[in-house]
Amino acid sequence: MSDPAWVPQSCTLPTEERPLRVAEWDGLFAERLTSLSRLGPLRLRVDLAGGPGVEERVRDLVGREAGCCSFFSFTLTPGEYVIGLDIAVDPAHEPVLDALVARTAAGRTP
Repeated sequence: MSDPAWVPQSCTLPTEERPLRVAEWDGLFAERLTSLSRLGPLRLRVDLAGGPGVEERVRDLVGREAGCCSFFSFTLTPGEYVIGLDIAVDPAHEPVLDALVARTAAGRTP
């Protein structure tokens, strides 16, 4: 999963931009991830440490991601100390969510 080959064909982000977007998500999760919970086969809850500019960063990234990958549904729950991000997919894209969970969990620092 070191390359973005797991990104589905339904993603409209140009292929050459995909590694940059994956790196943005990896960076956000590496810097801010506090917990990761699979709430069901089609839903993931990610809690991120808050701080100056973090909510805006997440909103920007989520907005761009939703623009190219319409199969994702994002719900942001802002907070002073923790920013909650629910990520959902339709049944056809469950493998994409599985890959995101595996990638995110693998990148967590103990």
